[in-house]
Amino acid sequence: MHNLKVIRVRLGITQQAMADGLGCTQANVGHYERGQAMPSEMARRLIDFAGTLGLVIGFDHVYGSASLPKLTQTEPTEEEASHG
Repeated sequence: MHNLKVIRVRLGITQQAMADGLGCTQANVGHYERGQAMPSEMARRLIDFAGTLGLVIGFDHVYGSASLPKLTQTEPTEEEASHG
């Protein structure tokens, strides 16, 4: 079992945004959220992607029962700053 949906909700993003960040399809994210086993490589991508959005997690957050930390403030990218 894994906590993909809980992590996605904490990040405040859609399944499609999660899929884009993980390099998979929205259907894959939906399957994982409904209980399909998540490969360790996908979990690694999730950990890396979540970190870019200010959520520092590890495998114990993805597969275990570790409580999710709060989001940290991230620096805006150049593109975000230029649109702000």
